[in-house]
Amino acid sequence: MRIYIMRHGEAQTFAATDEERALTERGEQQSIEMARWLANELPNGQLDMVLVSPYLRAQQTWQGCSTVLPQAKRVLTEEGITPYGDSGQVATYLRALAEVDTPASILLVSHLPLVGYLTAEFAPDMQPPMFPTSSISCVDFDIESGASEVLWLKTPSQLEDCA
Repeated sequence: MRIYIMRHGEAQTFAATDEERALTERGEQQSIEMARWLANELPNGQLDMVLVSPYLRAQQTWQGCSTVLPQAKRVLTEEGITPYGDSGQVATYLRALAEVDTPASILLVSHLPLVGYLTAEFAPDMQPPMFPTSSISCVDFDIESGASEVLWLKTPSQLEDCA
């Protein structure tokens, strides 16, 4: 199973609350470009499940991504994947989803610091990586053995360098 961990796009600095911070135009554009790139990386060209933080910037990131990614079988808003989520609990939840639903792929749209810590949960010797906005990491998780490996971390600037 592939687990794609994405940080939301660049967000406005100020809002009434942290939960209400909206994406900037650049954040929308970079998220869509990353999703376009990810669409070519998906096994079987599909997403089985998407988990999205309830915060506005994560919801907007998914809305933009959903315009270029294949339609996911299930999209869920998850309260536990906000910036304050516990990476150990989220990793346990993802492993349990894998055992119950056996999806080929899951995309999680969340925030710092959770995305870095969560990526490192699947590679115990890894320091939590830096995650620029709109970046995506890919974890290969073997449901039967429980083994996992971080395959890559792609950033918007890496896409720009290839253009």
